[in-house]
Amino acid sequence: MTKTAGKLVVLGSINADHILNLPAFPAPGETLTGSHYQVAFGGKGANQAVAAGRSGADIAFIACVGDDDIGERVCQQLRTDKIDIAPVSTVQGESTGVALIFVNDDGENVIGIHAGANAALLPERVEAHQDLIAGADALLMQLESPVESVLRAAQIAHQNSTTVILNPAPARELPDNLLALVDIITPNETEAEKLTGIRVTNDDDAAKAAQVLHDKGIATVIITLGSRGVWASVNGQGSRVPGFRVTAIDTIAAGDTFNGALVTALLEHQPLAEAIRFAHAAAAIAVTRKGAQPSVPWRHETDDFLRQQG
Repeated sequence: MTKTAGKLVVLGSINADHILNLPAFPAPGETLTGSHYQVAFGGKGANQAVAAGRSGADIAFIACVGDDDIGERVCQQLRTDKIDIAPVSTVQGESTGVALIFVNDDGENVIGIHAGANAALLPERVEAHQDLIAGADALLMQLESPVESVLRAAQIAHQNSTTVILNPAPARELPDNLLALVDIITPNETEAEKLTGIRVTNDDDAAKAAQVLHDKGIATVIITLGSRGVWASVNGQGSRVPGFRVTAIDTIAAGDTFNGALVTALLEHQPLAEAIRFAHAAAAIAVTRKGAQPSVPWRHETDDFLRQQG
């Protein structure tokens, strides 16, 4: 199949995020009064799709929503974010996924998730879109979908020379047969430790963790390090790429914004270091805003930010 230049497919989750800002996270049995509450569209898959769409990617999204009002409204919003939602399935008798999120005064968050319709993204649904995956240049996935579906999509992509990018979040152990199909992996420190057994507290740790992932067959490892930037390693040659200093008020979807923007830049054939810098800029903007998808910048905003940084 002839590939369309720069075509991206995202496979992943869609959630309605219920977000409460608190001074601190409650201790067990403690009740705290929040300062701000909002409902916003989220889910790691949808967040990354939105980040890619707003960054200018040619993108289609494979996902599931419930047959409820929130699912319909999510799809309407995704259309405005330049995303092809034809592969989004409505699951009868099921609710759209939900995330309950607390955000503290430091901008950190804790999250609980009900999968809802996301659990219906089973391998047979993936196979129904195999031509879409086969014809794409890149496939971007996370781990809020059933892992057997992530594996099946990676197999289809690998068989058709579609680049497989995995953001292994939320953190969990993964089988080596899945990791062997991944071309680019983007764990944070917690996720890297879960996959490698190495606690990442400095650059040397990051290099060791990256090498474990290289040994599992992954050519490009990008470990996100929060305010310290990322450790980027290609076939064992690694270095830290610093991010931008901003005042964070909400880190929800910062990693998702980074991933969507990164893949978009790579599909534009930007060198890895430049693609990471573009993704850092998009994520830096996102953490200065509240919510998941409401925080994701459009391409012109990210470009303006980069120009201001010089």
